[in-house]
Amino acid sequence: MDGSLIIFLIAILIVGILVFLAIAMTSKHGHVFDKENYQVDFLQIEQMLQKENPASYGMVIIEGDKILDRAMMEMGIQGRTMGDRLKKIGKAKFSQLNSVWHVHRLRNQIAHEHDFKPEYRQAQHALETYKQALKDLGAI
Repeated sequence: MDGSLIIFLIAILIVGILVFLAIAMTSKHGHVFDKENYQVDFLQIEQMLQKENPASYGMVIIEGDKILDRAMMEMGIQGRTMGDRLKKIGKAKFSQLNSVWHVHRLRNQIAHEHDFKPEYRQAQHALETYKQALKDLGAI
């Protein structure tokens, strides 16, 4: 083999490796979301919240929890429940993990304690938390 051909092949290999590394390093989370779809879905949830309609408070918390869980499952986070997935993903992905846990527990209260009625400010806080968590994952 000619020396210039070997140098050319090595150069191509090096460029290929550099391109691969550049792509890997710029990909924040290793998963590409359909951000437009998540943004539209989350906007619909935000628009459900109406101060004069207390029934909407619990509904937005439950729907916010669902969209976050969907994003985690789409990323391939394993677990039987959302709580299991939150344990696996941990602080590495969420800037406000304690708040995410808090609103998830709030969702569980709504779903399992039939006399529990969240307040408007709790619903607002939950939406803010879910929005930040989705941003942290790169879904919106």
